[in-house]
Amino acid sequence: MRPTVTIRATPEDFEVEELPAYAPSGAGPHLFVRFRKRELDTLVAVRMLARRLGVSPRDAGTAGLKDRHAVTTQWASLPLPERAPLPSPDALSGEGIEVLELARHGNKLKTGHLRGNRFALALRDVPVEAGPALVEALTRIGVEGLPNRFGRQRFGRHGDNADRALAFMTGAEPAPRDPKVRRLLFSALQSRLFHEVLDARVADGTWSHLLPGDLVGTAGGPKVFTCDDPAREAARLAAGEVWPTGPLFGAKMPWPSGRPAELERAALSTLPDGEALLARWASLGEGARRALVLRPAQLSASLARPDCVRVEFVLARGAYATSVLDAVCDAQEPRRSLAETAEEEPREP
Repeated sequence: MRPTVTIRATPEDFEVEELPAYAPSGAGPHLFVRFRKRELDTLVAVRMLARRLGVSPRDAGTAGLKDRHAVTTQWASLPLPERAPLPSPDALSGEGIEVLELARHGNKLKTGHLRGNRFALALRDVPVEAGPALVEALTRIGVEGLPNRFGRQRFGRHGDNADRALAFMTGAEPAPRDPKVRRLLFSALQSRLFHEVLDARVADGTWSHLLPGDLVGTAGGPKVFTCDDPAREAARLAAGEVWPTGPLFGAKMPWPSGRPAELERAALSTLPDGEALLARWASLGEGARRALVLRPAQLSASLARPDCVRVEFVLARGAYATSVLDAVCDAQEPRRSLAETAEEEPREP
């Protein structure tokens, strides 16, 4: 039985550091801002930075959204003419934001332009008798991996983001005006369908194995190749160099063949006229492949106190710390007021 623990008892119990894909070049019309925020949603923090710089937040860029009830460090880009002097970090700091670094770059920061995230978490209220076993289970995950589920936050505060996407895509509801909101809701629908495929492969024991016809991901980049002979890839699979992938459905997503394709088409068939629907909303995303296996890197876990476990690890982009925790414990957050959760999701302007 999984122990129940408390996460985010304080913001410092959930620390996240973004690992950028590249360093800013030092020249160009975009200001890259590395900042640490505390108890702020990323979009709210970026609006504050834009206001202090005197530019529109619509022209800002981020590599990804970070948790609100946490202490997180990440980059954002804001437009700044090359003739304009750099502001001071202090001028952009305040109200839960500490600006750590400023540098120019030639392009706007775009979603997904990161290598991953480093997490440092404190799990509190651990039953004393469960502490050693929890440390052992977390350590084992660092070696064996786990199913690569999306975190709960992917589906929105009420868990209905995927349903909201389907409602506007089928014409049952008007589409949100803000394209960022439309894409956010669509990503939740993609995630739900990915989970259907992943759950089917967990049920038949193939989530961490290669099947004939699988599209195989590699550490070398986003490209995939078709698995013709699982035995030939067994050594690289065991070493974590390759892995089976599942669908993030979109109009241009590459398809596997064989049994993997059957499972994916079964998931897509749960949408009304699925392929045509994706084609009609191709602007929301072309589609991609996502690893079925999550392998946290540099994982360490220890007992800070008999009732508190500290765990640190690095996850590749698109992976969720809560997915790691959900595999070994029931992680509960303190109850919060409506005022505390009001800005956790993007809203219409």
